[in-house]
Amino acid sequence: MPSTPPIPGPARPTAAELNEQIRALWTGGRGHPTVPLTDEQRAEYERLCAAVREAERIERGDVVEAA
Repeated sequence: MPSTPPIPGPARPTAAELNEQIRALWTGGRGHPTVPLTDEQRAEYERLCAAVREAERIERGDVVEAA
Protein backbone atom coordinates (compact mmCIF):
# COMPACT_ATOMS: atom_id res chain seq x y z
CA MET A 1 0.00 0.00 0.00
CA PRO A 2 1.56 3.33 -1.04
CA SER A 3 2.12 5.85 1.69
CA THR A 4 0.60 9.30 1.45
CA PRO A 5 3.17 12.08 1.51
CA PRO A 6 2.74 14.54 4.38
CA ILE A 7 0.92 17.75 3.63
CA PRO A 8 3.51 20.51 3.67
CA GLY A 9 2.98 23.18 6.28
CA PRO A 10 4.07 26.78 6.11
CA ALA A 11 7.78 27.15 5.47
CA ARG A 12 9.80 28.14 8.49
CA PRO A 13 12.09 31.12 8.02
CA THR A 14 15.80 30.37 8.01
CA ALA A 15 18.15 31.69 10.67
CA ALA A 16 19.53 34.14 8.09
CA GLU A 17 16.03 35.47 7.31
CA LEU A 18 15.29 35.87 11.01
CA ASN A 19 18.60 37.69 11.53
CA GLU A 20 17.59 40.13 8.79
CA GLN A 21 14.36 40.81 10.69
CA ILE A 22 16.36 41.41 13.89
CA ARG A 23 18.68 43.84 12.10
CA ALA A 24 15.68 45.70 10.66
CA LEU A 25 14.10 45.90 14.11
CA TRP A 26 17.25 47.39 15.64
CA THR A 27 17.96 49.83 12.83
CA GLY A 28 14.39 50.83 12.03
CA GLY A 29 15.40 50.73 8.35
CA ARG A 30 17.80 53.64 8.85
CA GLY A 31 21.05 51.68 8.91
CA HIS A 32 21.99 52.65 12.46
CA PRO A 33 20.78 51.33 15.82
CA THR A 34 17.59 52.65 17.35
CA VAL A 35 18.28 52.31 21.04
CA PRO A 36 16.56 51.76 23.36
CA LEU A 37 13.86 49.48 21.99
CA THR A 38 10.29 50.02 23.10
CA ASP A 39 8.64 47.32 25.21
CA GLU A 40 6.85 46.05 22.10
CA GLN A 41 10.09 45.99 20.08
CA ARG A 42 11.88 44.21 22.94
CA ALA A 43 9.19 41.50 22.99
CA GLU A 44 9.52 41.07 19.21
CA TYR A 45 13.32 40.93 19.54
CA GLU A 46 13.06 38.18 22.16
CA ARG A 47 10.61 36.23 19.97
CA LEU A 48 12.93 36.53 16.97
CA CYS A 49 15.97 35.43 19.02
CA ALA A 50 14.11 32.30 20.15
CA ALA A 51 13.09 31.61 16.55
CA VAL A 52 16.73 31.97 15.40
CA ARG A 53 17.87 29.44 18.01
CA GLU A 54 15.18 27.00 16.86
CA ALA A 55 16.00 27.54 13.16
CA GLU A 56 19.71 26.97 13.84
CA ARG A 57 18.95 23.68 15.65
CA ILE A 58 16.79 22.52 12.74
CA GLU A 59 19.38 23.58 10.15
CA ARG A 60 22.11 21.67 12.04
CA GLY A 61 19.86 18.62 12.18
CA ASP A 62 19.67 18.64 15.99
CA VAL A 63 15.86 18.55 15.83
CA VAL A 64 13.64 16.25 13.83
CA GLU A 65 10.43 18.01 12.87
CA ALA A 66 7.24 16.09 13.58
CA ALA A 67 5.13 15.21 10.56
